[in-house]
Amino acid sequence: MTTYAPADLAFERGDGAYLVTGDGERFLDFGGGIAVTALGHAHPHLVRVLTDQAEKLWHTSNMYRIPGQERLAQRLVACSFADVAFFTNSGAEAVECAIKTARKFHFHSRTADTGGPRYRIITFEGAFHGRTLTAISAAQKPAHIEGFEPLMPGFDQVPFDDAEATRNAITHETAAIMIEPIQGEGGIRSASWGFLQTLRDLCDEHGMLLIFDEVQTGIGRTGKMFAYERTGIVPDIMAIAKGLGGGFPVGACLATADAAKHMTPGSHGSTFGGNPLAMAVANGVLDIVLQDGFLDHVQTVGRRLHQGLVVLNHKFPRIFDSIRGEGLMIGLKCRVPNKDVIKAMISHKMLAAAAGDNVIRLLPPLIIGDAEIHEAIGRLEQACADIDHRLQQDEEQES
Repeated sequence: MTTYAPADLAFERGDGAYLVTGDGERFLDFGGGIAVTALGHAHPHLVRVLTDQAEKLWHTSNMYRIPGQERLAQRLVACSFADVAFFTNSGAEAVECAIKTARKFHFHSRTADTGGPRYRIITFEGAFHGRTLTAISAAQKPAHIEGFEPLMPGFDQVPFDDAEATRNAITHETAAIMIEPIQGEGGIRSASWGFLQTLRDLCDEHGMLLIFDEVQTGIGRTGKMFAYERTGIVPDIMAIAKGLGGGFPVGACLATADAAKHMTPGSHGSTFGGNPLAMAVANGVLDIVLQDGFLDHVQTVGRRLHQGLVVLNHKFPRIFDSIRGEGLMIGLKCRVPNKDVIKAMISHKMLAAAAGDNVIRLLPPLIIGDAEIHEAIGRLEQACADIDHRLQQDEEQES
């Protein structure tokens, strides 16, 4: 199916922060497979743990205990608010599990008005929760839902970071509120601390569950293990994926024991979710990310990258409007079409990802250092100089 429109590039191998074509051209990868390759390409530790597990056992299904799954669950619980975990193959599946968990929680909470359970979930404009029918029904992005109607019922969307609109959307059927603490696809838009606190308060007041979609922000991307730690606003359920596998498909739904108390045997499942290969790689990722000083490193290099981008923002005011984000999840709000900037970056052997609101996402590996930051700023500056020159020529021709 022609569901993708890829750039005319193909890579043969990867090495740290670089992707290499068959002709040996090296591209600095600040797209990171859209925040997936948290430890860069072909990280030696991940290669070792994957190879070791591949020689032992790939799949058994969840009919039997999987020690790697148990270990990963224990580690994720230990470094988060959660008490339990369910493993999936993707972020969309993790979100699906989060939604089902919230609905199941309220299954026996029959309302006086309808006699039915609380099942509706409040979501936000600009959200992205995946590409399954349930996920696009939750996010309601026009380009993603066209032709797939009727959508799954039960979602009420309100403006992002709007506390009053959220409060007004609550009914006797509302089961949960689901939000990305920092919208990725939506343009690296951060929810304010006050707004997130209001969501927590509303959930507590009305007996609803708070769901955080940290598929893109989780596993150290913002300089904290999870973005919720930056605010101290703790959810009841959280979806994670992307960086958890460092490039291997794996996700997880984390929850408190209370939120997940009705997720009993037979209520949910996945044939491949939590398989030994995926668990080996995800545990390998945590081996690195949970090392002392690793997240401090992400914060440090994130600040340095941000400082360099501030200089470019001032140098090229016709190209950039502002800089957003936390840690190594950075957005460049553009004045020119973001795809033009990405195209120019490719010509200078640098990769990035487009986002909504005319933003460019910089999502480099969390292992980058000063050398890669210096190189990235230099390549981006060259790309901007090309665009600025063209803009100047256009202005001269018009005059």
